Amino acid sequence: MWQKFKSTFIGDKQFYHHVLCLAVPMIIQNAITSFVSFLDNIMVGQIGTEQMSGVAIVNQLIFVFNICIFGGVSGAGIFGTQFYGKGDYEGQKYAFRFKMYASALLSGIALCLFGFCNTQLISLYLNDTGSVGDITLALNYGKEYLAIMMIGLVPFALTQTYISSIRETGQTFVPMLAGIIAVVTNLILDYALIFGIGDSIPAMGVSGAAIATVAARFIECSIVVIWTHMHKTENPYIVGAYKSPLIPRHIFKGIFIKGTPLMLNEMLWASGMAVISQCYAVRGLEVVAAQNISSTITNLFNIVYIQLGGCISIVVGQLLGAGKIEEAKDADNKMIFFSVGCCAVVAAFMILVGRYFPAIYKTEESIKELARTFILISALVMPLCAFSHCTYFTLRSGGKTGITFLFDSVYTWVLIIPFAYVLANHTLLSIQLVFFLVQFTEIIKVAIGFFMVRSGTWIQNIVDT
Repeated sequence: MWQKFKSTFIGDKQFYHHVLCLAVPMIIQNAITSFVSFLDNIMVGQIGTEQMSGVAIVNQLIFVFNICIFGGVSGAGIFGTQFYGKGDYEGQKYAFRFKMYASALLSGIALCLFGFCNTQLISLYLNDTGSVGDITLALNYGKEYLAIMMIGLVPFALTQTYISSIRETGQTFVPMLAGIIAVVTNLILDYALIFGIGDSIPAMGVSGAAIATVAARFIECSIVVIWTHMHKTENPYIVGAYKSPLIPRHIFKGIFIKGTPLMLNEMLWASGMAVISQCYAVRGLEVVAAQNISSTITNLFNIVYIQLGGCISIVVGQLLGAGKIEEAKDADNKMIFFSVGCCAVVAAFMILVGRYFPAIYKTEESIKELARTFILISALVMPLCAFSHCTYFTLRSGGKTGITFLFDSVYTWVLIIPFAYVLANHTLLSIQLVFFLVQFTEIIKVAIGFFMVRSGTWIQNIVDT
């Protein structure tokens, strides 16, 4: 019994060495990024509730853009990973070009939307039914922050295009290093620009936070782009990538057919998360502020399962591209088990530290207590999220983007959003209970994901011609 369980779900030292060599740099990069966002959030939280809420709302909107970019490059990334596993660098080059077009299109749409509809978008999250905060001030601070953050959209999109292609080759150190340099810069500038330094640098508040973030994005983009073009041996797909805008019709068609559901999935999922947050926000500005505090620490701890899930798309995708079907299935089982196990430990630690974290913020005690409850609930649901996240990347690694669309976005919009809307708007349940019930709908997704992975329908090589 034990031997069967061990052979199915537990790998050898070589397996974990390979996984950790991929995952640890990705985890470190994103941990540092999230930690700086964590400190950035705390710094803004020292200014006041309205400033913190305005910035939190805009960051929710920026999050939707970020995920859309991720979706835009991920569709082509499925092909890029399998092309690399097959040794077809020309194919990977065409996948890179597709990512560039997708990123440019999404960036243009976002700039127009944020530029012309900023007031309307931010106002969706502001409701005067609560007992604390001034929603007019929160709106003004949000608009001030968004106006500057828009400058960083294009470098962010370009960075993600390059980083996704670099990771397809199994290289994760350079993106990690670029991220470290960028976030250290961000941290230093945050402190200097938010609070000011003597008479030489005036305190700029939320504008200072935005300037620091945008500067860091330009730095990260410069490092990644320059390194890629200076190391063509490690990145053979970049040779001649800009000599022609063309993508062979059959490759473009394949990426478009497989990638469009994935891109739409990411867009709808991210916008779905924003809509769910808006459902909570109808209960007042204190809920917006408490969500911001909770999500700050939750995002820091969620990095482990997010990046381990990303490793599945790399490891399993390369094995499928190389035609190693049984090895892909075996690796997938072991990586899912490893991810859930790690997240159970991480969730326990999050429960321990989450009780004390809200005390750092300079805001009302009612907001702090509400944030503590949100943190506890988020920690309890984390292992479930880890499993469903791994399931999503398993399906995606085999190019089953239509199924992932149903599994992720359709599930969110058909089940979770109506559920959250009804509970928040048409019941007298406390916001704590509403948050708990909505978060634990993840159990349904876990059950669906388990049967889809077990069926083996995701196993396919999409680049074998």
